[in-house]
Amino acid sequence: MKFLDRAKIYIESGGGGRGCLSFRREKFVEFGGPNGGDGGDGGHVWAEAVENLNTLIDFRFQQHYRAKNGRPGEGSNKTGAGGDDLVIKIPVGTQIFEEDEETLIADLDEPGERVLLAKGGNGGFGNARFKSSTNQAPRKANPGQPAEKRTIWLRLKLIADIGLVGLPNAGKSTFLAAVSAAKPKIADYPFTTLHPNLGVVRVGEGDSFVLADIPGLIEGAHEGAGIGDRFLGHVERCAGLLHLIDGTEDDVAGAYQTVRKELSAYGGELANKQEIVALNKIDALSEEAITEKSAALEAASGLPVRRISGVTSKGVKPLLGELILLAKAIRADMAADKVSGDPDWTP
Repeated sequence: MKFLDRAKIYIESGGGGRGCLSFRREKFVEFGGPNGGDGGDGGHVWAEAVENLNTLIDFRFQQHYRAKNGRPGEGSNKTGAGGDDLVIKIPVGTQIFEEDEETLIADLDEPGERVLLAKGGNGGFGNARFKSSTNQAPRKANPGQPAEKRTIWLRLKLIADIGLVGLPNAGKSTFLAAVSAAKPKIADYPFTTLHPNLGVVRVGEGDSFVLADIPGLIEGAHEGAGIGDRFLGHVERCAGLLHLIDGTEDDVAGAYQTVRKELSAYGGELANKQEIVALNKIDALSEEAITEKSAALEAASGLPVRRISGVTSKGVKPLLGELILLAKAIRADMAADKVSGDPDWTP
């Protein structure tokens, strides 16, 4: 299944049914009077977040969505049937924008959340509605309200606990494949990963967290260099970041600073997220080189550096223990802030 995190769709609610202009006509009933029923209401268009989707690829093949129209009213005071609502299923974590791609309509980050995108038109009144003591034979009925049409953009931000960031070929995909059942493409050339990958990492008995691997960043990514920074949106919701540095790089401090600059340039509070720094590929380094590069990386980041190898799994188990604790702690804080209505809470 292909990954798609951005889609444009066209939606239209159902129009209201027209009211009926009718009079009661029966033998021996001289003054039957009006009996035209109202039209039915048009169907609404809803968006609902569901758990079994993780891509917007379905919207590549179907872009137009329309709810059912209400049925017209009939004689004998029969109200027309209402049009069925249309519910559009989208992945959890999808943001919905107006056509300008800037005005946010809704951010559905919980399973089962739904939002009304287009309201169905009301059904028109039949002529029975207009009967009065001074107008006992009204010849008037209303048309139904027209449908509401909108063009909207869907933008998916994957829900993950920890985000993997780093330069191309830092070993992110290898690490993801080593600690989860995910099967990302792995090769010895840059930009092997062209779209985000998710993996569920299980730690101990019953503990797990979701790890997101995004394409590598290079200098100038925020200006469109390489693949650009469009996939950074998928780690905006993460509790923390795991920053992998390729130990075979000549300048590990420079590699770290390059990625940090791109995170800061992107914005979205990414640069302020809690970060764990790890020197990867230590299986290819001597002990002297590991010590030297770890010291340089600690000086550049101001953080303790974990030494790991995604290929041999050396140092990986303790690192996973730290990541699960980080994910649990921050998720608990975020949940508490959301329940308390903290205005500063952001996913």
